[in-house]
Amino acid sequence: MTTTTVVHLVRHGEVYNPEKVLYGRMPDFHLSDRGREMADMAADWFEGHDIAALYSSPLDRTQETAEPLQKRTDLPVTLDDRLVEAANEFEGMSLSVRSVRDPYVLSRVYNPFRPSWGEAYTEIVQRMVEVIKVARRAAWGREAVCVSHQLPIWMARRAAEGKRLWHRPDLRECNLASVTSLTFVEQRLASVSYAEPAASLYGDGPGVPGA
Repeated sequence: MTTTTVVHLVRHGEVYNPEKVLYGRMPDFHLSDRGREMADMAADWFEGHDIAALYSSPLDRTQETAEPLQKRTDLPVTLDDRLVEAANEFEGMSLSVRSVRDPYVLSRVYNPFRPSWGEAYTEIVQRMVEVIKVARRAAWGREAVCVSHQLPIWMARRAAEGKRLWHRPDLRECNLASVTSLTFVEQRLASVSYAEPAASLYGDGPGVPGA
């Protein structure tokens, strides 16, 4: 008999961010009212799933996204720094099309393949792979949920699918409160799937790539 284990990577819900700041790892950025609805819908999506372990990035928005699922499963939420948002030198800025003329921005966008303005893609993959292995061991034969952020989840998925890491941020398939599921047979990755439990709430709401 083989053992199947699933590790679900959940992106947080919409954040209250009227100034459209690239908030990155900044504290005190919480879910909007719609973001809390998204978190509830993500938790509803897991109804009937055999969740054995629940992890979250330590940032406010991910912990708040994990809360509804924590209440449904009565599992403790383990905070893991390896699930945190990617480091970014533009953190705290409000970027727009005019930003391409900003000398500070221009001086940091010389290498999109690393990328030069933030944490290296390879480093993000390394820490995500580590925490996925931890979650898989903790939920062996069952399912684990890790609540994280767009770029770390997208990097983990591209690495899992054997794709190059550099990419166009606007083409990431990792929407708010989405679920990227990695299914393992024993320790071998067997499949990757993607779902958007909160798609009905997306509308034309705000979004910051990589947030």
